[in-house]
Amino acid sequence: MEVIRSIDNFNPLSSSVLTIGSYDGIHRGHHEILSSVVNHASARGLPSVLITFDPHPRHVLEDNDNKLPILMSTKHKLEIIDQIGIDIVYIIPFTKSFSKVTANDFLNRTIFPNFNPRYIIVGYDHHFGHDREGGPGFLTKFCTKNSIEVGVVKPVSDDGHNISSTRIRELINDGFVRRANFELGSVYGFEAKVVKGSGRGKELSFPTANVIPLDKNQLMPKTGVYFVRGRIIGHNTFGMCNFGVRPTFDENDLVMEIHFFHDESYDLYGKEIRVEFLERIRDEKKFPSPEKLIKQLNIDKQICLELQGKYE
Repeated sequence: MEVIRSIDNFNPLSSSVLTIGSYDGIHRGHHEILSSVVNHASARGLPSVLITFDPHPRHVLEDNDNKLPILMSTKHKLEIIDQIGIDIVYIIPFTKSFSKVTANDFLNRTIFPNFNPRYIIVGYDHHFGHDREGGPGFLTKFCTKNSIEVGVVKPVSDDGHNISSTRIRELINDGFVRRANFELGSVYGFEAKVVKGSGRGKELSFPTANVIPLDKNQLMPKTGVYFVRGRIIGHNTFGMCNFGVRPTFDENDLVMEIHFFHDESYDLYGKEIRVEFLERIRDEKKFPSPEKLIKQLNIDKQICLELQGKYE
């Protein structure tokens, strides 16, 4: 897959099948669109193209410190897009000046001269251009005038709900990571850095890696205990994660700490790892003593080990 971040030295395509979108976390609805692009491109012997944006438009247009939390890093999105089979991804740097470009100008000045699409496929709720004027209706009229085919992909539903990034965020915020993973079509997680902790886990005979997400706008799960998978120095390993304030020890800082089940001895301090949330085990709670907490941790670990077979 070819990833383009500047169009300056790009050799324009003679024809293509193309889609446009922010693709805020690749979910099953996005899979449907991208797979359609790949299939139609393959049937016509043309390259499949995705036009997307970075950073997320809302991170640029909304002037506040409470940015929209991201579901998925650009790196991870590109890995999934590559697996689906898209040939070319053009990542447009999204700026305030770019946000003022009309849908008409965007198509005439960027899309058609460089990608010459024969077929454009978008989701039912996709909009682009200044003031989001470029919806499916606008695109259909525009392409009909220019003898270009248009496909509008209907929503994909789960349990009576249309799958969307907004709904998946809500599921993760509420702790329903299994359902969120189903709707994503992959496992929710993020890249993180291992930082120095208090050593509390080691004292309890459950040594942990304390982690913080690499992206400051990363969407975090609901507090609690989770069964997780980590990607560490090229290896997959399972573990259990506590995300919370450690109320048994009357602490207040929100901390994410992971006890990995691997036998290997890794020096993880300062390393970057990937953490994926497979299932939520329980709420975080205050125990009357460290001994009671250790007893519960052993129960939690056994539950996680029993779940491990589902994911190996």
